[in-house]
Amino acid sequence: MNVCGIGAGDAERRSICGVSRDPRLWRAMTQSKPILIAGPTASGKSALALRLARERGGVIINADSMQVYEELEVLSARPSPAEVAELPHRLYGHVPMREGYSVGRFVREAESVLAELRATGGLPIFVGGTGLYMKALLEGLSPIPPIPPAIREHWRVEADRLGPAKLHRKLADLDPGTAARLAPTDPQRIVRALEVFDATGRPLWQWQNEPGTPVLNPDATERIVVMPDRATLHDRSDARFDHMMEQGALDEAARIAALDLDPALPGMRALGLRPLMAHLAGQMQLDAAVEEAKAETRRYIKRQATWISGNMKSWNAISAQ
Repeated sequence: MNVCGIGAGDAERRSICGVSRDPRLWRAMTQSKPILIAGPTASGKSALALRLARERGGVIINADSMQVYEELEVLSARPSPAEVAELPHRLYGHVPMREGYSVGRFVREAESVLAELRATGGLPIFVGGTGLYMKALLEGLSPIPPIPPAIREHWRVEADRLGPAKLHRKLADLDPGTAARLAPTDPQRIVRALEVFDATGRPLWQWQNEPGTPVLNPDATERIVVMPDRATLHDRSDARFDHMMEQGALDEAARIAALDLDPALPGMRALGLRPLMAHLAGQMQLDAAVEEAKAETRRYIKRQATWISGNMKSWNAISAQ
């Protein structure tokens, strides 16, 4: 079985793992324009980024919402220390999980990295599976004004007091359009919608429909989406999680559990973390936790593939054999 991309530092991940070498596509992928590489979990996009960075002298910039977190080295399949030592990597593992992270912060940090690379002449190679990060780079963010700290704190207190289901019902009364887009089990996004409505008097969905300022000119980028078939992705993701267990995923989950973080924090949604923490709490057998982690990853791959098919039709699509 080809397990391209199963984990940081693996030999397979150090190659492109059979990506099509169509000459026209490969020339497009190796121009001096900024490169964006997207794809589902375990698709082989990190391997492609490494290869292009080696060949073009590029700087790999993270566009994955979990790989930003300091504590999530194994479970996020962050680049290995050897890879980081060999090639410059930016925006990896620099945020404590207790802080959370947002697409707005990603955009600000990406702009800073791009300014640095324009000054030094480095080639930016963005790679990651968080589609909203890529979308923000190419389309910008909605011009929502800053939320006063008092309003932010009020809705965080309300979230703790009411719980996500009641909070969602409150949002449905104030902003039914945004509430219809959000799951009642997503307190972070519900709080965001409530604080925006409270601060601006306008529904979040109206703000989101206003155009932002792109970070990158889409016409001056090379955009690549790596999309193997679904069965291959499932095989790779299962093998990758087995590899993570060998690399210390359970110990990593134990260290995170010891931090006693708010379960609503974004980093707590890392694939496999909740099942492993449930095992550590005596609520699941280890084999059941591993199987749940794999199933969780397969469900996430399906959501990623659906998002990609609806939002990246104009990207160059390649597949790993």
